[in-house]
Amino acid sequence: MTDGLKTIVYPVKDLTQSKALFTALLGVEPYADEAYYVGFRTAGQEIGLDPNGHAKGMTGPVPYWHVSDLKATLKGLLDAGAETLQDVQDVGGGKLIAFVKDADGNLVGLVQDPAA
Repeated sequence: MTDGLKTIVYPVKDLTQSKALFTALLGVEPYADEAYYVGFRTAGQEIGLDPNGHAKGMTGPVPYWHVSDLKATLKGLLDAGAETLQDVQDVGGGKLIAFVKDADGNLVGLVQDPAA
C-alpha cells in the first residue's frame, strides 16, 4: 500500500550552490544540512539534495513513493521488470529507502517510514 509521493531527491554536484538555490525557491531553511544530504520540508513535501546521487545512478530527480512494506513493494517492482539501482538501505532511525529503474529508464524511489 502506498501513502503517495511525498519525497523527491535531486542529485547535485555542488551542494552549497544547490542548497542556496532551493532555499531561495522554497523560502525555507533546510531541516537537515549534512555533507551527504540536505533536506527541506515544505507544503507536505520533502525535497532532498544528494551530492552522491550521480554516483548511485541517479540521472535526474527521483520521486519517492511512501509505502507501508518496502521490501514487498520492491519485490513486486523487480518481478515486474524493474532493475535495482539502490537496494534497501536504512538511512537512520529505521527509515528505509531503495530505488529502481523501470524498462524505460524512469527512476522510482521507495520510502518506508519507521513504525510509530
